[in-house]
Amino acid sequence: MNITLDAIKTNPKVIAYLEAANEYLGVIGYTEHGFRHADIVANLSKNILAHLNYKEPLPELAAIAGYLHDMGNVVNREDHVSASALITMDILGEMNISTENIAIIISAIGNHEEPVGEPVNPVCAAVILADKADVHRSRVRNPKLINLDIHDRVNYAVERSFLRVDADKKIISLELTIDTNISQVMDYFEIFLTRMIICKKAAVFLKTDFDLYINGTKLL
Repeated sequence: MNITLDAIKTNPKVIAYLEAANEYLGVIGYTEHGFRHADIVANLSKNILAHLNYKEPLPELAAIAGYLHDMGNVVNREDHVSASALITMDILGEMNISTENIAIIISAIGNHEEPVGEPVNPVCAAVILADKADVHRSRVRNPKLINLDIHDRVNYAVERSFLRVDADKKIISLELTIDTNISQVMDYFEIFLTRMIICKKAAVFLKTDFDLYINGTKLL
């Protein structure tokens, strides 16, 4: 059976688990991980593979994996990667998705997080890049508390985040605009260096280079 992101979005379990996961993360002080983040990662994941001329169903599978990659936060933040993959396997099995496609999706979800994750297939590589690209002030739940948490402060300082895919030059670039009155560039590297490392691995898997630009300056 062919599967589409639209079918996933209307699944009652997906809706309930994503809502609850985002609520629970809010309780413990994490940034937004709800429908907004899911939509952005899904769209970016699909676009990465589409721009690099991967054939269907891989771009659509990337969109689905991107949408569901954080659903396991409904269980626990610490083990959310494995939980997300297992919940996804259960839901997609109920939807009669082929075992081959389920395997691609859950391996992508199960490997999207550093430090243990590795880009094991194109779908996984795309989800890694898309997930780490979603750094933006709209993810901060309470701007009044940004001085208390470096993750909130860095996210809130990012006014623009854009992931550019240049298929001809084989370069994937993350372009950030940061308000340095809120957070210094070094703060970004303090908490996101491991994320940039896994992004470079993902880009290499897709036979591209990974560049990071902050306020117009190339830093990686």
